[in-house]
Amino acid sequence: MNQHIDRLRLVRTESVGPITYRRLLSRFETPAEALAALPELARTGGRASAPRIPTADEAEREFTALHRMGGQFIFLDTPEYPEFLAQLPDAPPVIAVLGDIDLLHSRAIGIVGARNASANGMRLAENLGTELAESLTVVSGLARGIDAAAHTGALRTGKTIAVIAGGLDLPYPPENEKLQRLIAEQGAVVAEAPLGTAPIARHFPKRNRIIAGLVLGLVVIEAAARSGSLLTARMALEAGRELFGVPGSPLDPRSKGANDLIRQGAHLTETAADVLANLPDHPARQGLARDPMFQHGLPGFAEPAFAWADPAEGARELTRARREIPALIGTDPVGVDEIARRCQLSGAAVMAVLLELELAGRVETLAGNRVARPADL
Repeated sequence: MNQHIDRLRLVRTESVGPITYRRLLSRFETPAEALAALPELARTGGRASAPRIPTADEAEREFTALHRMGGQFIFLDTPEYPEFLAQLPDAPPVIAVLGDIDLLHSRAIGIVGARNASANGMRLAENLGTELAESLTVVSGLARGIDAAAHTGALRTGKTIAVIAGGLDLPYPPENEKLQRLIAEQGAVVAEAPLGTAPIARHFPKRNRIIAGLVLGLVVIEAAARSGSLLTARMALEAGRELFGVPGSPLDPRSKGANDLIRQGAHLTETAADVLANLPDHPARQGLARDPMFQHGLPGFAEPAFAWADPAEGARELTRARREIPALIGTDPVGVDEIARRCQLSGAAVMAVLLELELAGRVETLAGNRVARPADL
């Protein structure tokens, strides 16, 4: 239990995102060692004060509050964690789950689409949810419109997973509170955010990547050209998931996104049979980027990636890396491999310095093994 408390403290620490979490547990043998090293790492990266680290009491209170709700935490490097979600390079270090955790390991299909969906779109989403839930777990985001219709349809014949953007104790939108409660009783509700977190705009892309990570394929119904549903589709495609698009009238802007996906190769989908005929048993490729820090894969957090045969040479290389790397990172994302190539530095030195810079708040680590300087610096 103590190690889980330390893991949760590390997850909730200021400046520690999903990728940084993995890197810390690759460098240090235990979460406690990582927590102890954080202040010095941040100082070395140029931070004036230590990042805020939750106390053990705060983490225990969060555990207790979730348990009282009937939920549980699932950590990334445990057998309970969903296999396909773990393949994402920025997989959540911990998820909170209300309901049946076994569903997270079932064959699943995602259904997403417009919040301001048409009556026909919602009827189709509900029908697809009902038919697909007979043999698959239906995953969606509990939003108004298509998401809610897909969940409602799935509950008639099978199971569904709702991935939400805020804390499990703050249903959103409010009108879906009863639906969320039904899903928790008959399926599962998943959240990455801590209890008490109100969903805001920047939380929804994080939710979307979890939807993409849990499923084998994603059905898009009525998505505008620039929408969260298309962002989820892009994330699913990058993770090797199968894409399905429901065609719509070219006169309806809500149909442009799905129509474009079909034009680009997504399966044209009118019935559940179209999905079942083209859904694989496994993702087309593993989505986990082979970061130099994760050469042993998952769980594999004990990777000694920071060792140098000659400590003096390693110290000299780190000094040069700390001097040269910050100047190479701007607000436009750049690949970590490109930084190493330009500096002629080892991967160990580059990753060590990037970790320090991120903990200092001077660098953001992005999916695709890229980094960028925060826009407000």
